[in-house]
Order: sequence, then structure tokens, then C-alpha cells
Amino acid sequence: MNQEAGELDMSGQQFGSEDVFTKIPNQSSSVEGVLNLEPDPFMKRLPHRHNRGIPKPTYEPKLFTKVKYPMSNYVSNHRLSESNKSFVNQLSTVAILNSVQEALADPRWKATMNEKMKSLQKNETWELVECPPGKKPVGCRWIYIVKYKADGSIERFKARLVAKWYTQTYGIDYTKTFAPVAKINIVRVLLSLAANLDWPLQQFDVKNAFLHGELSEEVYMDLPPGCMVSEKQCQKVCKLKKSLYGLKQSPRAWFGRFTKSMRVFGYRQSNSDHTLFLKKQHGKITALIVYVDDMVVTGNDPEEKKALQNYLSREFEMKDLGLLKYFIGIEVSRSSEGIFLSQRKYALDLLQETGMSGCQPINTPIEEGLKLCVEPNQVSTDKGRYQRLVGRLMYLAHTRPDLAYALSVVSQYMHNPGEQHMNAVMRILRYLKNASGKGILFAKNVNH
Repeated sequence: MNQEAGELDMSGQQFGSEDVFTKIPNQSSSVEGVLNLEPDPFMKRLPHRHNRGIPKPTYEPKLFTKVKYPMSNYVSNHRLSESNKSFVNQLSTVAILNSVQEALADPRWKATMNEKMKSLQKNETWELVECPPGKKPVGCRWIYIVKYKADGSIERFKARLVAKWYTQTYGIDYTKTFAPVAKINIVRVLLSLAANLDWPLQQFDVKNAFLHGELSEEVYMDLPPGCMVSEKQCQKVCKLKKSLYGLKQSPRAWFGRFTKSMRVFGYRQSNSDHTLFLKKQHGKITALIVYVDDMVVTGNDPEEKKALQNYLSREFEMKDLGLLKYFIGIEVSRSSEGIFLSQRKYALDLLQETGMSGCQPINTPIEEGLKLCVEPNQVSTDKGRYQRLVGRLMYLAHTRPDLAYALSVVSQYMHNPGEQHMNAVMRILRYLKNASGKGILFAKNVNH
């Protein structure tokens, strides 16, 4: 999962009847932005820029008058505890939005977008300027996230303004970008230790983490989609003064700031994974692993854990998410037997997006004795679609070792897939429907 630039890959508080931004921090500008799609004769709305380069779902969902193989026949949560049943059921109750127009039509999303804009302006993230000759502003877009409490109820709706990193140019608006993210194997080792040693697992989130970094490059950005500006200001751009989510250099700036703070508090970085921080004192140990702005803390020193939480809350704006239940797309269930990891929601979302939620399930992920090859006159298939599907399935294999062999076969033909290879991938999806809730159990060792 290590990669050169951090990816992307806010409370839903209502602000009464006042639906406006505070003034953008620029002395030469008095514009106020309004997140409102209602027509106004005195205002001009910026044209909506479609998300170029963002792939659409691989398959369009099929319409069935009567589904022959309904998903409800193959998904069960009867073995989960009551609290975990509530949690996994709530994960699928709210659909994630795909456009600004949809968000602005919902008062909850609209309120959190307004709050986010006020936070950005309070932080003096940008100023409005005329775009200098020869400079090309990067694009930006909104992404929408639903945050859940430990009991599965909705905690808040979260909107985030993200720069389109793929419109940046090396040497002009970014240089060094690398920032590590937690290795999935290290996460699994940490969870296994917690299961065997009865360590609690606490999750924290840093609010607006990337906004703590200072930019050294000169970066210009388009105005946020949905922002209402006056006719006079509609041609201006945002000159970024601080880092923003989506910029290629933002993860590096944030991680550098966070690492410095952890070292000051007496923690050292692991040589195996630089996102893992450890502190040993009085025969006890505390461990923290961070994935962008989500972090998990565990260990056998409750006093140190509390001191760390207080310290980080002073350094950054932190939020305690309670006991670990959901981390980087992995659902975490804990019982007296140990810790169970699954990616049930991830699997169901994948079936839905590919239009396979109504398919006939199958008992094995690959046909026995299947021999794939690249034939000279093979029927071609969409190469990009094939690669995206295999890539998503490979991430699912972190908690699904039963998919490992089938994926090792189909991944050999990413460079030149044919119809036979796509059929093999579709078989994996059919198998996934039959066993979407499978995972791995880190059993508790009673002899430790």
C-alpha cells in the first residue's frame, strides 16, 4: 500500500437560516460564497466541472422484475453480537453521494459543506487572486463520508474538499511527495498481539489533518464546485497558502509534522513500518499506528494512552472514535474467542457496483484445472475495467485468503486480458456473493 502520494484517497451541524461562508481571507476581496443552487439574478454560479478521469462503475446494475438469487439468501449476521449486528447493518443505510447537486439538495450534507468552507477560511487556507499568466490552476471536488459511532449509529456527515492531484505538474506545483501509509501486514500483527494479550484497541481521528501542513510551492486552485460568487469574482482562483487534501505534497507535509510531534513526546518509529510508533516505560508498552489521519492505539499502559491522547489533542484537533470497529475498510469484531476481521461491506459494495448482486452464486472461486493463457486471436475485453476489478479484489484478499490462488491466476494477465480472463474474474465475484461475510480470526491464546 505504500505509494508516492497519499490518496484520498465535520460535523453535520446546522447553521440556522444563515447559509453563507465567512469572507475568504483576502484583504482585496469582499466576496462571500454561498452553497446554494437556487437561481439568483445578482449572482452567477460557476459551471459544474465533471470529474474527469474518475472511472465509472464497471458494470451498470441490471434491472430485475424478480431477482432469482436475492442477496438476502446469502448474507447473514446471526453469529454476530447485538452491538456488531447494529454496526454492520448501519454501514449500508446511507448511500454515499456522487455529485454536488445531490449534496446541496440534502440539508444535512449542505450544512456540513458550509461548516467545512468556514473551517478552511478560518484556517486561511487560500486567498482569491487573479490567475497569473502561464499558471494552470488544479481542479478540486467534494467527497462525502459518513462517520459511525461504535454502536453503529451515524455520528456525523463529513464533506471534504479535495484537490485533483492528477492535474498537478511535477517541478511546477509539487516536488517531493512520498509519505508512508500503514502496511496491512503490520496492522494484522498489531491486531493479533491485541487479541493474544488482551490489549484494548482505541481509534482516533485527526480533524483536517492535511490542513496543518505549510506549502512551500506556489499552487493555484479552481474555486470549489457549488460555490456562488459575484460576477466580478467568478474568474478568480484560489492561491493556496496551506496544504489541502488531494495535493500530492500534502501527505508528506502532514506526516512530517505528525512524526515530529510523536518524537517530541518520547515515541520512536519502528524500523519495520515508519507509521508505527512505540514507547516503552516501566515495563509497559504503548503502540500507535497511523493511516493518513486515522490512528489506532493499543498497549498495556492505560495511563500513557490517556497522556498521549491529551497531548495529541493539544497539538491537533482530535476525535475519540471509541473501540476499534472499522479501519481502512476492514470490519473488526471482538469477542472472548479473539478478534475477527472481515470486509463484508467492501464485498457487498463491489457486487453492487459491478451489477452482480443478483447473480447466481457459486461454491468455488476458480474452476478446477483451469488453464489460462494469452491466445493470438482471443476475444478482447476492456483492459482498464479488468485491471480495476482485479485490483479491488486483491485488496479484499487481505482478509480473504480463500481468494489468493484465484487472484494469483487472473492477475498474471493484467497486461492483455481476454474474454476468458474476464470470465474467470466474474466467477470470483459469483463466489464472493456466496461467501461475502467470510474473514480471518485472530484466536485468543489461552496459554500466554
